[in-house]
Amino acid sequence: MSRRFTSIKRRKSRQSTTTETVASQHDMPINYSVKENLSQVMETLGHSNDIVSRQFKIGKDNPLEALILFTDGLVDKDLVHNFIMKTLMIDVREVDLGEQITKEEVNFLEIIKDCSLPGAELSEISTFEELYENLLAGETILMLDGYSEALVVGSRGWEQRGIQEPSSEQVVRGPKDGFTETLQTNTALIRRRIKDPNLWIETQNIGKKTQTGVAIAYLNGVVDDGVVKEVKTRLKKINIDSILESGYIEQLIQDETFTPFPTINYSERPDAISAGILEGRVAILVDGTPFALLVPSLFVDFFQSPEDYYQRSDISSLVRLLRFFAFFLALLTPSAYIAVTTFHQEMIPTTLLISIAAQREGVPFPAYVEALIMEITFEILREAGIRLPRAVGSAISIVGTLILGQAAVEAGIVSAIMVIVVSLTAISSFVSPSYNMSFSVRLIRFLFMTLAATFGLFGIILGIIVMVMHLTSLRSFGIPYLSPMGPFNTEDQKDSLVRMPLQMLENRPRLINQKDIKREKGQNQKPPKPSK
Repeated sequence: MSRRFTSIKRRKSRQSTTTETVASQHDMPINYSVKENLSQVMETLGHSNDIVSRQFKIGKDNPLEALILFTDGLVDKDLVHNFIMKTLMIDVREVDLGEQITKEEVNFLEIIKDCSLPGAELSEISTFEELYENLLAGETILMLDGYSEALVVGSRGWEQRGIQEPSSEQVVRGPKDGFTETLQTNTALIRRRIKDPNLWIETQNIGKKTQTGVAIAYLNGVVDDGVVKEVKTRLKKINIDSILESGYIEQLIQDETFTPFPTINYSERPDAISAGILEGRVAILVDGTPFALLVPSLFVDFFQSPEDYYQRSDISSLVRLLRFFAFFLALLTPSAYIAVTTFHQEMIPTTLLISIAAQREGVPFPAYVEALIMEITFEILREAGIRLPRAVGSAISIVGTLILGQAAVEAGIVSAIMVIVVSLTAISSFVSPSYNMSFSVRLIRFLFMTLAATFGLFGIILGIIVMVMHLTSLRSFGIPYLSPMGPFNTEDQKDSLVRMPLQMLENRPRLINQKDIKREKGQNQKPPKPSK
């Protein structure tokens, strides 16, 4: 037994020694020799062609050997050539550095940082781990012979897409700018709208291989501190190699994994994200994607559009109620048709029943199979229209639907009334301003169709009860998913199913925000009537 314990101890000691060796290699300090540093960097990066190195000398009589490193395609070359290379090679060449370098109390690296380079973003690094992190992020590295530290000069300047109108969230009235794939541009678009010093933006890198920049933005003094702490905790727990899109973050930090309903909302509109921040929510922006996350997100949020607040309250309320009605149409229309035609024919007027029976006379399938065929066919056409090129996709989806629907009716595979039911269902699913909620409806619709084919209207009612029970059990960062309906909050009903006039929306959502409730500190007074 003693020998066994001794071997286990030795094995653990060897494992710890190996771990310490790997960690020491990552934290290896920068060498004093420029040539050794260049050799180490190029060997580690596999002599990649996009890593550009340039060795040159600074000074005239007693020149100092220097090295510039940057990644081609990630830097602004004009800045590197005109403000770094030109400054160090030409503007400083008349300075005699011999006497200064020989003095031990003089740190020439500090002289360059304080007096020579005009860049605003300058920092010192001392390890190769910091060097690789900054070099591969688009910064320029400056190393001097005889110094174990290096300078990081901010020089990011890659090609990027310009600010354009969001293609997935188009509005008739409202701003036309949208987020891009650059994190700094996205945070600037939010800063442009919220010019408050309490708007805090914190950035961190997530992903061992990608080192993707992730920023959280919130309004200090308005947001709930517990929500901010929970967001930071969940982001810190992410241990993954790559973050390529905000969908990675959404899946890794959501409250419930196995649910068809989205608990985190996303948008590529800066005005929508800014409005959420002003309500006391936390925005999560990911470098490389125009879609920003917004937490916590409630069920009613997925039926609201930024345009609701740019129109009059009566118009916005009508459109919002229409969205909820379309949600139930997209969810229950096929199942209601199956239940009524299969089990509850007495609920159909006699004239309509005779018409339906005449249409279904030559159809060989029951209503459930008929609806299943049409729904699956339409889903295939919809996915094909999305994946195909834009110029071809719309034509394929429209023409394919018309031709297949007409051909199926003429062939006697489906009835004409079923084509109407499926078309109404498809059109209703497009009314929702949130794509992820419409996708949830498309998924749950098949479950309701199965329940309707098995138990009729009783199955539909049972499915609705189970769905509501599931919705009440969901949370979004600790906030009940069905609020303000469950738990019921009278004050927040002003901006849930309908939207009251802006003069009446003086309070922020109470369950989301617990500190700075009032949007307007004073009383809302009506403007005086003009004198005759």
